[in-house]
Amino acid sequence: MSMDKIVALCKRRGFLFPSSEIYGGLNGFWDYGPLGVELKRNVKEAWWKDMVSGHDELTQIEGTPASFQMVGLDCSIIMHPQVWKCSGHYDLFHDYMVDCKESKKRYRHDQLRGRWLKAKEQSVFISSQTGGEEGLEETQTRALKFLGMRNKQVGDLEWESGMVSLLTVKDFSVVLAPDATQLGTLTEPREFNLMFKTFVGALAGEEGAAFLRPETAQGIFVNFKNVVDSTRVKTPFGIAQIGKSFRNEITPRNFTFRSREFEQMEIEFFCHPNQSQAWYKWWRDRRYQWYTNLGLSPERLILREHEPSELSHYSCGTADIEYAFPFLPQGEFGELEGIAHRADFDLRSHQEGKLVKDGETLIVENGADGKPRHKGSGKDLQYFDDRVRERYWPHVIEPSAGADRGTLAFLCEAYAEEPVEGGEVRTVMRFHPRIAPVKAAIFPLVNREGMPEKAKELYRSLKGDFGVQYDDGGAIGRRYRRQDEAGTPVCITIDGQTMTDNTVTWRDRDSLQQIRVPFGEIETRLRSLLKP
Repeated sequence: MSMDKIVALCKRRGFLFPSSEIYGGLNGFWDYGPLGVELKRNVKEAWWKDMVSGHDELTQIEGTPASFQMVGLDCSIIMHPQVWKCSGHYDLFHDYMVDCKESKKRYRHDQLRGRWLKAKEQSVFISSQTGGEEGLEETQTRALKFLGMRNKQVGDLEWESGMVSLLTVKDFSVVLAPDATQLGTLTEPREFNLMFKTFVGALAGEEGAAFLRPETAQGIFVNFKNVVDSTRVKTPFGIAQIGKSFRNEITPRNFTFRSREFEQMEIEFFCHPNQSQAWYKWWRDRRYQWYTNLGLSPERLILREHEPSELSHYSCGTADIEYAFPFLPQGEFGELEGIAHRADFDLRSHQEGKLVKDGETLIVENGADGKPRHKGSGKDLQYFDDRVRERYWPHVIEPSAGADRGTLAFLCEAYAEEPVEGGEVRTVMRFHPRIAPVKAAIFPLVNREGMPEKAKELYRSLKGDFGVQYDDGGAIGRRYRRQDEAGTPVCITIDGQTMTDNTVTWRDRDSLQQIRVPFGEIETRLRSLLKP
């Protein structure tokens, strides 16, 4: 599977375009085209239906500690700045960056890799932004150029290690930066806060400063009491949200995998502390199964528990669902979704701001680093269970999925090339019918003998309930190929036999099988295809 071919198809068929392309684009931002917007919308709608609107709150699902409710929210992108101080984002939401004094380029410290080379009577670290075979080839090419050697002398290179992270390097004076010609041009790592800063109202000073949200979760936490009071939900219950988030990534890359504007599909699931571990395991397994149900191969999908050293400051357990994206080195996986056991960190933080009480007054303390801790809302965000007369801080399980990363994974998984009759190669996108941008294509075989009128009649009868397309341009084989590249599961052709017995040619995208189907069965067959 070639990532270059997938990217080319996305541009050619209208799945994804570089943002502001006519002005040269803007790194880290992408626009979804006519097919892409339908694909991503279908992914989000499948998630919302399976997690929220289609959830049966009256029946306990097998394997769960109890029956549960699910509700939704849509919170604002800009919130009170104190939200981000109490959540920890203001102080802790950063990456470490290094700058190259020669090339003037900036890199994430943890994303640079390289290998050690014996050169000029010292060990030199030849760095690269990629890993795997591609990284080995790049470092080899750069080592030859750095030493003034020819390609035929590649066997004379004295490598002292395989590919390792720049994080393991202590002395930057012996590092050759990715775009540099001299050693020692990288600066020491320094913090870079990932939040986008903006200003609210007419005041442009710090008094009007605010931030674009870096995640959708905090909007759920600050509305916890509003949801409980207005809906009368009882624990355990979940609050779901789909929305845009923004992170000022140092080095956005790998198509839409790491971008500065992206969309999240998040759930904050509130439960009794005694049941939180059981719920964590259940949500972890359920979210993994959701991806396989929609077509991701278990061979390219893993569920990985975080090591203790990887856990965030709020987490007492996290698992990542990861996918083997084709832009990653062989054997490596990229995160699709994280399922975190956040305990009671968030509600406590927004109530107390990590503060202590002096009688009835909230006072700010200095932390171990000397920085002031942040004042919370002071509102009582505990949950009172009137069924058992108990007040407690609910524990939170957070399945947090990237809508863009999920869409990218489905694009990569769907892409296939296969030989067909005549020695040609067919490019086909094998999307699950639920997320396919177009559910069926309607063709008149020829533009005469009443076939266009019959095809348009069928198109109009289906259009209101299904995403169907009408196409009468070119040879029938060419029309099939266009729909294969769009990932359309079914093509329906009105031909000469239709005009005599009211049946159509039903052509399956994956098997290429063609059968005759009566007009009256078409809608039923389509609905059957789209069932979860």
